[in-house]
Amino acid sequence: MADRLPAVTRAATEAIERPVPAAVPVPLPAELTVVVPTFNERDNIPLLVERLQKMLKGIAWEVVFVDDDSPDGTAEVTRALARRYPNVRCIQRIGRRGLASACVEGVLSSAAPYIAVMDADLQHDASMLPAMFDMLRNKPLDIVIGSRFAGGGDFGSMGQRRVRISRLGNRLARLVVKADLTDPMSGFFMLKRSLFDRVVRSLSAQGYKILVDIFASSPKPLAFSELAFTFRERLHGESKLDTLVAFEYLELVVDKLIGHIVPVRFVVFSAIGGLGLVVHLAVLAISLKLLGLGFPVSQGMATIAAMTCNFGLNNILTYRDRQLRGWKLFCGLLSFYAVCSIGAVANVGIAFYVFRSDQSWWLAGVAGAAVGAVWNYAISSVFTWRVKQ
Repeated sequence: MADRLPAVTRAATEAIERPVPAAVPVPLPAELTVVVPTFNERDNIPLLVERLQKMLKGIAWEVVFVDDDSPDGTAEVTRALARRYPNVRCIQRIGRRGLASACVEGVLSSAAPYIAVMDADLQHDASMLPAMFDMLRNKPLDIVIGSRFAGGGDFGSMGQRRVRISRLGNRLARLVVKADLTDPMSGFFMLKRSLFDRVVRSLSAQGYKILVDIFASSPKPLAFSELAFTFRERLHGESKLDTLVAFEYLELVVDKLIGHIVPVRFVVFSAIGGLGLVVHLAVLAISLKLLGLGFPVSQGMATIAAMTCNFGLNNILTYRDRQLRGWKLFCGLLSFYAVCSIGAVANVGIAFYVFRSDQSWWLAGVAGAAVGAVWNYAISSVFTWRVKQ
């Protein structure tokens, strides 16, 4: 079997090929589903399954790995295990990314009354799962959370930068989470399926911290308990925490604050448009003052520079789930030029109409800019960053 798999570590390969004990029963229907979002975690998957087999004896359980089409072959390794263990499943997502949305899809694929969410990197303590399960079954709780900040909890060998980011994230979470959680940024928790069903249609499913999303989306306060745990050291692979992940978390908080009024994607698109205006003015000033070019040429250069900047940032941030690459990137840029050119005409036309009607220059400017922004956002969503079929 190992010949058909991507190269993995020796420990992971041994775990895959280890004989299945004859006493392993078919576990369905499962009482507990463990949902594990993955991206480039092939070496950790067999080791995590082995830990779950040891820790969850006596519980009818299954594990669902939701993989965002990892290039390292995570899905192939998971399916190899699934052919040997009936309680291992793999959902491979093509063209979609995001930890929170992966968790949602994993839960929706399950019929179990209890759901656990944990990472695949082995940093979450699987030995706590039986205690979490017992608490949910025997106490009037909606959710049990593994906390690094609760008394007795620890960040282990996590660097100070990661600790500071977690503390900052906790403070931001207070804007949308009213419960007195010590660790709203935790990615290790177990909840009742009934809770998930109550909040699923209100979830933003953005970013990588779905626990904040769950608490902020609940129409009523949740009954919760926190268990302290020590963050373990990652054995294989690399951390996924980067600047884009931090941006997605900030986007989630903004969505929970104002998403019911205006789509957060439009907020990001408009903010990038504001940055584009700065770029436009900077290029215009340089062309006129330093290069001595005429106004028409300078204005044209500034317009192209601003649109190119806006396109690049929107492709990375606003539409990261539909990000264009290769030849599609070039075609998308051309379509964005066309969309924004029409938007500019609409901007000037509406502004001129309002100015003639109201004689208020600032109101005319705001009206024109608003119409242009809405046009650019709506049409570019359809033509430049169309949803993949």
